[in-house]
Amino acid sequence: MIVLGIETSCDETSVAILKDNDVLANLISSQLLHQEYGGVVPEFASREHMRLLPRLTQKALDQTSLRLNNIDAIAVTRGPGLMGALLVGLSFAKGLSYALNKPLLAVNHIEGHIIANFLSRDAEFNFPFLCLLVSGGHTQIVYVKDFGDYDILGRSVDDAAGEAFDKAARILGLGYPGGPAIDELSRGGDPTFHYFPRAKVKSSKSDFSFSGLKTSILYLVKKKGRKWTEEHLSDLCTSYQEAIVDILKTNTFLVARENNVDTLVLAGGVAANSRLRYVFSKEAKNLGIRVFFPSSEYCTDNAAMIARTGLEMLKRKITSPLNISAVPNLPLSHF
Repeated sequence: MIVLGIETSCDETSVAILKDNDVLANLISSQLLHQEYGGVVPEFASREHMRLLPRLTQKALDQTSLRLNNIDAIAVTRGPGLMGALLVGLSFAKGLSYALNKPLLAVNHIEGHIIANFLSRDAEFNFPFLCLLVSGGHTQIVYVKDFGDYDILGRSVDDAAGEAFDKAARILGLGYPGGPAIDELSRGGDPTFHYFPRAKVKSSKSDFSFSGLKTSILYLVKKKGRKWTEEHLSDLCTSYQEAIVDILKTNTFLVARENNVDTLVLAGGVAANSRLRYVFSKEAKNLGIRVFFPSSEYCTDNAAMIARTGLEMLKRKITSPLNISAVPNLPLSHF
């Protein structure tokens, strides 16, 4: 089966072509115009998706020497994400589906991040497994019983971990997106330079909270001043990153032990963080748990993960009607 994948949930325009489990093309255009605003401007994102989608689709076809009539199905992100951005991708996919008379596969973006793990060559695991989904919009611990069958065992009650990275980067003057910049500056820094709070959520020991962490770095920078901040930038980034990783590690492995989990996978943009990978690999080894990470290229938003999720839908004969709607706050739920 050859699946065309389309991803336009936020500020990445991506088109991929998947043949069974082989990625023939995975093109991603990051919308750099948002950097000067310190975050994503929804209207600009939608316009860029409209401009880029036809070009990337043609480029992917040229790269694989395929034609549109070689495509067996079209997979596209339905949600969650920015409404305007989702509508651009979904409308484009619907047009292709109708014109080619090929199945439409409306994919949950969160589910796509989880299934991205199956794109890796070393993905020697299957359902069920525990997943830490950690990105700019979501931080969740999910028990994945099977495709489309999920139990959310922990979640952030405020900011997502990726959002905490981005907001800190903005405070430190590092621009957007913040996660990669902080990761890079953290190499060689002192993780004990400053102790940032590790918030505990009273309602549930497996839930996360990152808003206090963001506030603490804001107050610290205001108190110490810009010159001090610039002098100690690497150590600040390292200490802040260590707090986020520590929070994620504590809660995730607590859930893993309580549920006798033997396989843990990570998903989402923050799963590319080098410190997170090191700490989780070390802790998993200590506890006798197998841990898997998606390839770095499949951590951030990409169409290959959408196509791969569409393939899982096809295997189960799950297709979508042409009148299906975009849902900005689409939850991860059962089929």
